[in-house]
Amino acid sequence: MPRPPNYEFQEWWNKQRDNGQELLQDKSDVSNPTTPFFAVEIGSPNSDPTVEKEVRTRSARQLSGIYLIKFQQIGNSLAWITNSLIYLLRTANRRIKSSDSAPSDSAHSKLYRVIKVFLIVVILLLCFELAAYFKGWHFSPPSVGSAELMVELLYAKWLEIRADYLGPPLKGLSNMCIVLFLVQSVDRVALVLGCLWIKLKRLKPTAVMEYPVGDVEGENVEDYPMVLLQIPMCNEREVYQQSIAAVCIQDWPRERMLIQVLDDSDDLDVQHLLKAEVQKWQQRGVRILYRHRLIRTGYKAGNLKSAMGCDYVKDYEFVAIFDADFQPGPDFLKKTIPYFKGNDDIALVQTRWAFVNKDENLLTRLQNINLSFHFEVEQQVNGIFINFFGFNGTAGVWRIRALEECGGWLERTTVEDMDIAVRAHLCGWKFVYLNDVKSLCELPESYEAYKKQQYRWHSGPMQLFRLCFVDILRSKVSWTKKANLIFLFFLLRKLILPFYSFTLFCIILPLTMFIPEAELPAWVVSYVPGIMSILNILPAPRSFPFIVPYLLFENTMSVTKFNAMISGLFRFGSSYEWIVTKKLGRSSEADLVAFAEKESETLVDSSSLLRSSSESGLDELNKLEITKKAGVKKRNRLYRKELALAFILLTASVRSLLSAQGIHFYFLLFQGITFLVVGLDLIGEQVS
Repeated sequence: MPRPPNYEFQEWWNKQRDNGQELLQDKSDVSNPTTPFFAVEIGSPNSDPTVEKEVRTRSARQLSGIYLIKFQQIGNSLAWITNSLIYLLRTANRRIKSSDSAPSDSAHSKLYRVIKVFLIVVILLLCFELAAYFKGWHFSPPSVGSAELMVELLYAKWLEIRADYLGPPLKGLSNMCIVLFLVQSVDRVALVLGCLWIKLKRLKPTAVMEYPVGDVEGENVEDYPMVLLQIPMCNEREVYQQSIAAVCIQDWPRERMLIQVLDDSDDLDVQHLLKAEVQKWQQRGVRILYRHRLIRTGYKAGNLKSAMGCDYVKDYEFVAIFDADFQPGPDFLKKTIPYFKGNDDIALVQTRWAFVNKDENLLTRLQNINLSFHFEVEQQVNGIFINFFGFNGTAGVWRIRALEECGGWLERTTVEDMDIAVRAHLCGWKFVYLNDVKSLCELPESYEAYKKQQYRWHSGPMQLFRLCFVDILRSKVSWTKKANLIFLFFLLRKLILPFYSFTLFCIILPLTMFIPEAELPAWVVSYVPGIMSILNILPAPRSFPFIVPYLLFENTMSVTKFNAMISGLFRFGSSYEWIVTKKLGRSSEADLVAFAEKESETLVDSSSLLRSSSESGLDELNKLEITKKAGVKKRNRLYRKELALAFILLTASVRSLLSAQGIHFYFLLFQGITFLVVGLDLIGEQVS
């Protein structure tokens, strides 16, 4: 039933409405005659002061509670920042007290001495500029004629010297570096466009035949060429087990392949472990041999050269090479050998690396960005369009006849893989890159290991360029291939890149803060590097959150790459030093089993694979546990060149702040902090 009307409420509402209209009319007439009628003032019919006071009290309590929560959040954030700073200071203090710098960072290093002198000059200039700033000379610079005090006269002389003698040459050097920077950026853009074209057109190498997937029993073994598989090692205690197992389970007729474990270890325990592992696989019917050199001459190149000198090598057509931390899939040979069939001019089939520890820490994430671009863009574009690229030293298959025709492995540089690739290219051989065939491997997790690896990778190409420059000019290949080798492969990507990165962002940019006549434009400092970083990170889209750390870290690594490039170019002694990159054995047995199951159609029984990977000479391990040598104690180091550059950049950022240069200030500040973090070895693996 409908609710009966409330006449008392209706009568009260009409009365209040009439009173409100009279009150509104009075106020509008008296206070502001021009106020329109629709500007209504709403009031409570029963305005009780007690109720209003309670409402105000409740609102004040709510606001107080909100402010207390905000203050608590701010306090927690400040406490976290304070604790982090205290931890960093304690860590830095502990490492400074117990530090011995890395060998390449010795105080006697020529580059370190130059950087130290540069730091002293920059600090003195900052003190001079601070005095001038507080005197107000930045706003009204004094002249030599009007100077009254000696300090004022010195500052006026400094302004003249800066404008007439220091500014022009520094401006010329910065312009040269900017041109090199732009040329290298154009090369990077061209590579990315080439990769996009490959993706759009779905270009890829094609094989004239394919091997059937599955058991090779019952097939004609003559269809399978003789393949030699080599695993060069040197004191690889952590990874020998899984790499040997991955190679031994190749889906290939056993009588058509031979595995060589090439051991350069000087650790007797490791030698015993490798022998036991080889004997275990020999008992299972795998054709595998153990070779140990007493004298480790020529490092890896000497090891491979010694192995290729065996009499039985002449019976084999191809050789596959895997470093100690690499685990190829069981169908690796079936996916690579077909590309040699019907293509007698193919010397090398290179496959891509896949990283088992790319998410281990920030350092491995940044390495993954670089190497993803290298394989996805550089190797693929060069392989498709010019059939030449640098051999990566592992996870590739060579035609033995091509190795013999170009002179075999030489011990003249620390980049024997690039050396053999350049000589094979000059002999007219072609290369094939397979982006969809991957081999598991490890990334260095400590900055010390990564720094040594990058030093070798950037000093070796300069050694090689100096040695083979004349051979390139005298070779019978076309002039376009000669130009590509000299200007793109060597000069632009191996020499110019580390030169301008270090010179422009670590030397010229800080100097321009004190010599503003040569100031770098903002697009050089931030915009172009940002765009190049975006292009570099495209092959690893999951790494986009790390784009800023990647940009800053690449500039930080420029000091190591520049030092290595100079050492290799001018034949300094340290450029010929080979240090094995330390592995931690992150690719576990479970990784090997999962990879085998994913990449193949269960080529071998997974239970037997797990069993074979798990046993691996446990008796030998137990016997050697007692006599195991105490290894060198791991610890984090200090890197003096990086620390000196950190103080240079932070000093320049203070000078930039005085001039209110926003982009330059933030770049110098964050770049200086990055150098400081790296110099204190706070990136990568931390040893407690």
